[in-house]
Amino acid sequence: MAFTGENDRRERVTLLASVFLIALSGLAYELLAGTLSAYLVGNTILQFSLAVGIFMSAMGAGSFLSQKVTSNLLDTFVLVEIGISALGGASALILFLTYAYTTAYYVVLLGLLFSIGLGIGLELPILIRIIKDYGELRVTLANLLAWDYLGALGASLLFPMLILPHMGLMQSSFFFGLLNAAVVFGNLHVFGNRIRTRRPLFALASVVSAALLVGLFYSFHLVGWIESRLYDDEIILTRQTKYQRIVVTRWKTDLRLYLDGDLQFSSEDEYRYHEALVQPPMGLAGSPQRILILGGGDGLAIRELLKYPKVKEIRLVDIDPEMVRLCREDPLISRLNEGALASPKVTHTPQDAFKFLERNDRIWDVILVDLPDPNNEALCKLYTKEFYSLARHRLASNGALCVQSTSPHFVPRTFWCIQHTVQAAGFFVKPFHVYVPSFGDWGFALAALHPYHPEKLAIRGGGRFLRSDLLGGLFSFGNDMAEESTEINRLDHPILLQYYLSEWKRWD
Repeated sequence: MAFTGENDRRERVTLLASVFLIALSGLAYELLAGTLSAYLVGNTILQFSLAVGIFMSAMGAGSFLSQKVTSNLLDTFVLVEIGISALGGASALILFLTYAYTTAYYVVLLGLLFSIGLGIGLELPILIRIIKDYGELRVTLANLLAWDYLGALGASLLFPMLILPHMGLMQSSFFFGLLNAAVVFGNLHVFGNRIRTRRPLFALASVVSAALLVGLFYSFHLVGWIESRLYDDEIILTRQTKYQRIVVTRWKTDLRLYLDGDLQFSSEDEYRYHEALVQPPMGLAGSPQRILILGGGDGLAIRELLKYPKVKEIRLVDIDPEMVRLCREDPLISRLNEGALASPKVTHTPQDAFKFLERNDRIWDVILVDLPDPNNEALCKLYTKEFYSLARHRLASNGALCVQSTSPHFVPRTFWCIQHTVQAAGFFVKPFHVYVPSFGDWGFALAALHPYHPEKLAIRGGGRFLRSDLLGGLFSFGNDMAEESTEINRLDHPILLQYYLSEWKRWD
């Protein structure tokens, strides 16, 4: 059957627009599930592999089942789209609640992905059968697939660059659910006289849309309520940036900052960590004037560096400008870092640390690597031999490098892998550790381009924790933290991520 005229054009445009929005929201649900799972559980590659694999296999199953639909194609399409709108729109809320209150997270995750993928796989063949009546199949099918791929492209660009940073995970989920609801109402309006169950479908879609709108407007409160179950203390600030989720909590005088669920500091004891990170390399380098910090956007290491009057320049390389802005402007955090980020000696470069070392040929007297733990592929890259080799070429001949190296107690193979990898990059390395109550026993790698003796280090002292007579003990390890044999962490073989994830499982 062929259609002509204005009505034909309007119906064809509606169907192609539906394909575009279905593809856009469908890929967005995959990205949401992978991102949320990486945030809650960790192991980014596994989470996204599961999301894509389950979703695609479910689409295949849905396509196979579509052959059973032999009549009422528009009714079936609209009903399935309502189901996708409800499940997809509420998916982030469901997953957050499941993680907070049950131990069945993966069961629910896979069930959601399979259900949404099944629905989308069912819809597309039905749409092909509907749209074939609007012209030559060769042309209509080409147009349908083109708009399907464009929708997927739209999601892949809009989700990470615009929607997630501005809306966050929960609100994004409700937003995409409402896009599916818009598809429903558009088709009910255009094809109303050909949809037999128009009224009940309209009523059902209205209920789902109303629920999604409520969720959209109250998503911030929902996230706050659920996250309060994931953190021990009162949440006083949350922020979703392009790169990470920032949560700040407070209990009495204890201020804590988390990135993607991982503790970065506690105001009660962070000075132990930062004095240990800063004072040994500053003592080893003699009288350093030019300091490079990779990571450390909280400004706490900079606070310690500014206590050295001979320091003339501090370059902070932290990829997330929102993190640095928060720690510079928030009154509680800026009080903790003593306004260090506003110092005229400090310059912030919002760039990936690896790219900075590749492209910047400046020589630095001290390089501090104060990055989050290597719990995903992007961070693991910053713990590779190649990364440390770049750092070696940017370090003065009498300079010093200090790397935060996770815990020699909780993740010993991870700790020793970092030591061995720094050494493999051409450094003389001495590992040391310090007890930080909120972290436990925490380790570092102190490296130079020449041999040195830790007991001869002259540190500034005068801080709240570190003294010269304590220094020797920091470089001693008990039998339970003795050196272990490990592989070298490389770009083409990020073994460190496997060590880290497998070792932390023992403590979950």
